[in-house]
Amino acid sequence: MRKSKFLSVSVSTALVASMLLSGCGNTDNNASTGGNDAGNSGSSAADSSAADSGESSGDNGGSGSGEGYVLTDLKVIVDGTVNSVKQETEPQRTIREAFIPQLEEAIGEKIGHEINIDFEVGNHTNYSEYVGRMFVSEQYPDVMIMSAAMLRQYQDTGLLWDMTEAYENAEFQSRLQLTGIAEGLKDSKGRLYGFAPTYGNGCITYVKQSWLDNVGLKGEDIKTYDDFYNMLLKFKNEDPDGNGVNGDTYGFISAGLIGTEAPWINYTAEFWQDAYPSIIQGEDGVWYDGFQTEATKAALERLKQAYFVDKVIDPDSYTAGTKQAREKWWGAEQVGSAGVFTYWAGNWYNNLITNLEKNDLPKDVYELAPIAEIQNSWGGYLNRESPVWVIIDDGDGDDSREQAIFDAFLDTMLDGDRVQTLWTYGAEGLDWTTEAEEFVTNPDDESKRKEYSYAEGEFHMRQSLADPNMIASKNHLDPALVVAPLTNGYVSSNDNQDVSNKFFTDNCVDAPSSPASPTYSERSSEILDARDVAISSVVVNGGDVDAAMETYVNTVGPLVDQILEELNSAE
Repeated sequence: MRKSKFLSVSVSTALVASMLLSGCGNTDNNASTGGNDAGNSGSSAADSSAADSGESSGDNGGSGSGEGYVLTDLKVIVDGTVNSVKQETEPQRTIREAFIPQLEEAIGEKIGHEINIDFEVGNHTNYSEYVGRMFVSEQYPDVMIMSAAMLRQYQDTGLLWDMTEAYENAEFQSRLQLTGIAEGLKDSKGRLYGFAPTYGNGCITYVKQSWLDNVGLKGEDIKTYDDFYNMLLKFKNEDPDGNGVNGDTYGFISAGLIGTEAPWINYTAEFWQDAYPSIIQGEDGVWYDGFQTEATKAALERLKQAYFVDKVIDPDSYTAGTKQAREKWWGAEQVGSAGVFTYWAGNWYNNLITNLEKNDLPKDVYELAPIAEIQNSWGGYLNRESPVWVIIDDGDGDDSREQAIFDAFLDTMLDGDRVQTLWTYGAEGLDWTTEAEEFVTNPDDESKRKEYSYAEGEFHMRQSLADPNMIASKNHLDPALVVAPLTNGYVSSNDNQDVSNKFFTDNCVDAPSSPASPTYSERSSEILDARDVAISSVVVNGGDVDAAMETYVNTVGPLVDQILEELNSAE
C-alpha cells in the first residue's frame, strides 16, 4: 500500500495518544478472551497486498469501482472477537488451519479468483494500544476491526476509506433488516467509514440463583439500589456458597471499575446509575463533560462505599480483565468468588451457565432487571454502539483497490450463504457440519449426560475441540445480532441464548454516541488517564471526591473545554 508520508505523520499523533484506549478492551463477547501479541510481519500492507505488482497495481480501475483491480492478497487485523483465527491453544490452531482456507475458497468463488488472507490477532484487552503501535510503525493492514469509539477518532484523519457508496451498492442491501445501524455510524456530513455487520449488544447483571436461595432473597425483589446493595452485603457477610463459613465471599466482581470503551458504565451500571463519566451530548444537543457532574460524584461515593469501606466488591475488580473476572465467578473454588457479575447478553448467558455446570456448581443464573435508578435515568441497560470493520485508504486517489477489498471481504461477509456461515459458525467439519452423526456429552455423568443425533443434511454444531463435553460456539457474527440474516436455513441457538437475547432487547436502550473532534481524536487518552486517577484515588484509596475532582479539572480542564468548544461549534 502506498501511504503518503504526510498522511502517516498526520495520524501518528492521534494514534500514539490513543494507545491507552482499548478499542475492544474488556468487552470480550466470545468463548475466550482470545487474541495474542502476534508480532508485526515486518512488511507493510504494501507488500502483503502486492500493490506494486502489475497484477494489483491499484492504478487500473475507475474510482468507486473495484473492476479491473485483481485483489490476490489481503492483510487483516482482528481483536479477540474472531474465534476461528485465534492460535493460543492447540484446538484453536487446528480450527484456524481449517477455517482460513475454507474462507479463502468461499470468497474466491464469489470474486472469481483465488485470494490469500493473512489474519493477525491483536491483543484483545489492549487492542487499541496494539493497533496504535502498529500504525505508528507504518505497518498498515488492508482491513481491520475497530470499536465505534475508535472509528470516530480516526474517521477524519484520512486513514480510513470512505465506503459510503460501496455500502449503498452492496449486494447484501437486498437482505438488510437493520438499516439504522449504518445511519448511526455516519459522520456529520453523512459519510460512512465503517461497516457494522451486527448491532452492538450490551450487558445484563447476572446473579447466582443458589446464592440468592442461601441468603433468603428472591431476584424479583431486587428493584432498587438499596435492594441491590443489601444483596451484596448478604453475599459478602453471610454464607451464600453454603460452605459453612461466613464472610469468605464477595458480593460483586467486574472487569474494571469503569469500562475501557464506550459506554464505559456497562460492567458496573448499578453503581454509576445516572452518571456517564465521559464527554456526552445532552438532550438539548449541547456537549458537556459527564465526569464533572454531581451525578458522577455521587457514583464515586457509591463505589467507594462498596469497594473501600464495605468491601462487597472483589478487590480484583480494579485490575481484572474479562477473562479473570468471569473465570473467578464461575470457578470450581467458590471461596473468594462473587455472587453478582455483569456481562454480555445472549451467547454469554449460556456460557456462564455451561461453565458453572462444568465445574459442578449450581447452574441456575438469574437475569436481574434494571434497578429503578437505571430505569428512571437511562430507561434500561445500555446497548453499545456497534463495532465496525474499516478499510485503510492508501491515499493514492484511486478507489479501485479499496472497492475491491470491500467487494471481496465485507460484502461477502453477509452473503446469506457459505461465507456468512463461516463467519458465523466457524470451520466446517470441526465447529459445524451437515453430515449425519451421533455423539454424547458428559458420557460418564448421568446427571449431565446428553445425547445428540443428526440426520444427513441437518445443520448442527459439533462437540468443541477444546472440551468434548461442550458444544462449539459461534465464530464472529452472532446470528441473533446480524443486520442481514442467513438465507440457507443454517440456524443454531439454544434456549438460554434466546431467553437472554429477548431479556436484553426488552430491557435495553441505545447508548450515547461517542464524541468526534480533532482534539478529542488526538488527546482523549489524557482525559481518560486523569479520569482513572480520580476514580482510583476515591474508590481504591478512599480519598475525598471533591479533591479528586479538583485534581482532574486542574489536569485536563482546559483540554476538556477545548474539545467541548470544537464539538459545540461544529456544524
